Amino acid sequence: MLRALTRLLLGRRDVAQLELGLHGGTPHNADELLVRLRQLGLRRIMRCRLTRNRNVMVSFGAGELRVHEGYLSAPESVLRAIVVFVEGRSRAERRDAQRIIVAHPVRSPRPAARRERTHPGDVEFAAQLTAWHARYNARHFQSRLKPIEIRVSRRMKMRLGHYTAATTGGETAEIAISLAHLRKHGWQETLHTLLHEMVHQWQDETGHTIDHAATFRAKARAVGIAPYARRVLASRPGTADGFKTLGRRAARKG
Repeated sequence: MLRALTRLLLGRRDVAQLELGLHGGTPHNADELLVRLRQLGLRRIMRCRLTRNRNVMVSFGAGELRVHEGYLSAPESVLRAIVVFVEGRSRAERRDAQRIIVAHPVRSPRPAARRERTHPGDVEFAAQLTAWHARYNARHFQSRLKPIEIRVSRRMKMRLGHYTAATTGGETAEIAISLAHLRKHGWQETLHTLLHEMVHQWQDETGHTIDHAATFRAKARAVGIAPYARRVLASRPGTADGFKTLGRRAARKG
């Protein structure tokens, strides 16, 4: 019966290999992980795909679950949290699950790409943004946000800016702002983006999930900025291509 169930769920696979996941062992690939999560209560997902995106831990939509490969070795408590993140009925349940997922140290065999550095010609822009970060911190956050590196990016074209949380491996948190955004939209819009990313910094430092959902929208309104993930609202805030995403980075897009 077990073999028949496995074939029904996953098609023509190596059943002997997948039985390890069904009996609670450590999964070694996406199929085994899906079987293990189904055993823990996952229902709405039909496919699972492993990723190496170090900024997105878990996302799901359209019947597919995307999980960073570092979660293959996660303990059962973290795997159960992934199930709750997908299947949870209340915001409180999902929020608690998100904290467990993000707190798990993820290690990937692929070395992390080096961050782009601010070009020498853009150092003055970065310094001005850092000064505005201090002003906004005092004005809107009671100076409770930590000092943070603010980088001006010449590579960033589609995004206006992003906030990236620190990692357990020692990589520090940062705010990056697109130079193209500054040139195209001007200083006031750039400061709007800076404040947008500071709301994500606030989410991170106060234990909230880094996203564009209800907590972000409420805080964004409180500090006086548009509560959207995009400069021009094109889709429901907090979603992207139908996927619900949990990760270390949140970006404002043009």
